[in-house]
Amino acid sequence: MSKMPSPCIDVCKFKRQGHCIGCSMTKSQKSLFKSLKKNSHRQAFVTMLASQQDRLGRFEHWQAAYRKKLSK
Repeated sequence: MSKMPSPCIDVCKFKRQGHCIGCSMTKSQKSLFKSLKKNSHRQAFVTMLASQQDRLGRFEHWQAAYRKKLSK
């Protein structure tokens, strides 16, 4: 099985109180995701990120963009 890709959708503009406007990750969260080796840990991170996006709001675009990235 291949490694689960990063939730980053290549926007990388940290304008929402340190959160990226594309994926909602902070710079430290991006570094943390890169250090995760097991897909189960990566999946848990993506689940946490989706909750974070719900809490912050205005990230409806992310799910479609990430599904497209997963299909490649």
